[in-house]
Amino acid sequence: MELIGPDDSRYDDLRRPALPQYHHIRPAAIARCSSTEDVVDALAYARSHGLAVAPRGGGHCFAGRSSTTGLLLDLSGLSTIAVTPAPTATGAEASLATIGAGARLADVYRGLHEHGVTIPAGCGPTVGIAGLTLGGGLGLLGRRYGLTCDRLAAATVVLADGRVVECSHTEEPDLFWALRGAGGGQYGVVTSLVFAAVPSPTATRFSITWPRTQAAEVIALWQTWAPDAPDTITASLAVAADEVRVFGATLAPFDPGPLSGHVELRDGLSWPDLKRSFSDEDVPDGGVVHSKSEFFSSPLPRDTVARLLTAWCELNFTPMGGAYNRVASDATAFAHRSERFLLEHASTDRIAVRRSWSIAHPHASGRLYPNFPDPDLTDPTAYHGGNHERLLAIKQAYDPHHVFGGSR
Repeated sequence: MELIGPDDSRYDDLRRPALPQYHHIRPAAIARCSSTEDVVDALAYARSHGLAVAPRGGGHCFAGRSSTTGLLLDLSGLSTIAVTPAPTATGAEASLATIGAGARLADVYRGLHEHGVTIPAGCGPTVGIAGLTLGGGLGLLGRRYGLTCDRLAAATVVLADGRVVECSHTEEPDLFWALRGAGGGQYGVVTSLVFAAVPSPTATRFSITWPRTQAAEVIALWQTWAPDAPDTITASLAVAADEVRVFGATLAPFDPGPLSGHVELRDGLSWPDLKRSFSDEDVPDGGVVHSKSEFFSSPLPRDTVARLLTAWCELNFTPMGGAYNRVASDATAFAHRSERFLLEHASTDRIAVRRSWSIAHPHASGRLYPNFPDPDLTDPTAYHGGNHERLLAIKQAYDPHHVFGGSR
């Protein structure tokens, strides 16, 4: 473990998370960890100095939980990626991918693709694999293979008292259940994750655009089509100030369903190249963007859509359905297995975001994606539904003094 204090020239660069609204938070010290043993030492240091702890993989937490005024655990040194063959129950050979908790998604996709495999996960190239997995993990392969956490086969976790545990379906099964969807940093510091990998596909990227004047019509059609589309296609919807765009990826010949607009296709992309093509569009300008989101289990009424379009927020619709919804709500900590889509409201204007959210909220299911935590939330059961009580019991068993995880 390397301990870095405020007087170190590297301190300011290392302390800043990905989201600019939390750049002002200054930890007492930063522990740079490159092994599980380093994490054990860092937690011992925090205990002996009475410091709060925040582990950081990518630093993208919407609620700022990957920052602290105590001891920041920089896990970027835990970034190894390895793939090994593993027999299945049928005797066929599969692949297990072991990934360090500090690995970022761009490196994960490249590293796994060298072995002909991948995992379902998000698009942000600098997003950390651990935080994404622990909160669920939506992505372009999700409707085909499920959440990122649905592919989790095992994990190594350092508990608050310094004990190291290996968890899986058969070892520490309650903790393993909680790691699959409860949210990042709730029960301990995950240092390594093992995934059941899937073949790395060749895919087609698509984009269909319309002028914003057609937004209401496009939203109505999208709501009835995208959540029920074949598992091979993921079609998200974004409403911006000047246009409406349905975009995503398909593993089969492109079929736009009922949507008819200006179509652009890029065929034959490797999975890392496809992911990179989306990442290249998402270059942040350093400004603070506020957002709120909720799940919906039924389509928004037309009059509500019309009101939303007057709120002048960017609206981002993500389809559920497919493999996401073919898992029981209590099979993992991620409880949202019957939702049709996730709607995010985003703007540089916090008041506009709240106004837009309040228009849609009466028609929402009241459930929130754990990876999109909402600082305004007063009911923590919204993250976990019927799984909340079991998660509280597991928290008491593994982190009784609430060393980790904020208020969830």
